[in-house]
Amino acid sequence: MYLSVIAPVYNEHDNIPLLYEEMVKALKDFDKEWEFILVDDGSVDGSFEELTRMAEKDPAHVKVIGLRRNFGQTAAIAAGVDYSTGEIIILIDADLQNDPADIPMMLGKIDEGYDLVSGWRKSRQDNLSRKIPSVIANKIIGHVTGVPLHDYGCTLKAYRREVITGFRLYGEMHRFIPAYANTVGARIIEVEVKHHPRRFGKPKYGLERTAKVILDLFTVKFLSSYSDKPIYLFGGSGLFLTIIGGLLLLFLAVRRLGWGVSVLASPLFTFSIMIFILGFQLIMMGLLAEMLTRSYYESQGKRTYTVKKLINFKSDK
Repeated sequence: MYLSVIAPVYNEHDNIPLLYEEMVKALKDFDKEWEFILVDDGSVDGSFEELTRMAEKDPAHVKVIGLRRNFGQTAAIAAGVDYSTGEIIILIDADLQNDPADIPMMLGKIDEGYDLVSGWRKSRQDNLSRKIPSVIANKIIGHVTGVPLHDYGCTLKAYRREVITGFRLYGEMHRFIPAYANTVGARIIEVEVKHHPRRFGKPKYGLERTAKVILDLFTVKFLSSYSDKPIYLFGGSGLFLTIIGGLLLLFLAVRRLGWGVSVLASPLFTFSIMIFILGFQLIMMGLLAEMLTRSYYESQGKRTYTVKKLINFKSDK
């Protein structure tokens, strides 16, 4: 198999037939083997039944994975990647806002030697309440990870298999795959892709997703920069706080000796220090918990999802 196209599906009953038609149209002149893997992420609107009918109609190309409940977009993508067999993997949304017609162009970039081709919805067809937070988040993510893409949130991306299978995906981590790929030296290019208004259904995510992305960004930065040398982060942060604390104590001592001002004269100062330390400890505890979670899953070979049914797959995994 040369190409695997993976689409996570959650309550997209009306979009599924049109998505399949557009996919077939986009790949009608493609002369290599390809598979279209649709991962139903616990839909409750009849999407899985529609996917089943589609798989029965085109068993040569369509494969369906039905998850037992709604695990989230990242887990659905992870399931699709785990069960895919293509040398090239393309991720695409099932809501028809991404255009399958862009796939041949992205494959052309892969043929030029790039390892990851990232879509950029330059003319994004969403309202300002979605676009403005996205622009801000993309700038922050690009600065922190060192991979300055315009559109981390665009699902439409093409990957060589080796740059997407070397790690497991958690939380909202699918948007950070370029950052992970960059750590292994992947050649990355960003290309403009079409973006269409949603025709059926409603968006599945709102502004609350931004908070999850920001928290996951802490994890990505930690794992990419400090996972093999955590003392640089923990020790460096601790040293910084120790120096600041020492300087503050020195200031209080000088003020006490020189002007007779009591060290305990300002309860607000003590309260502020306590809050700061508590916040710092919580961040550190969160990072440690993230590492423990990954160790739990990966040491036992556990996955972040459970499969209910597989259709048109030759063998179970």
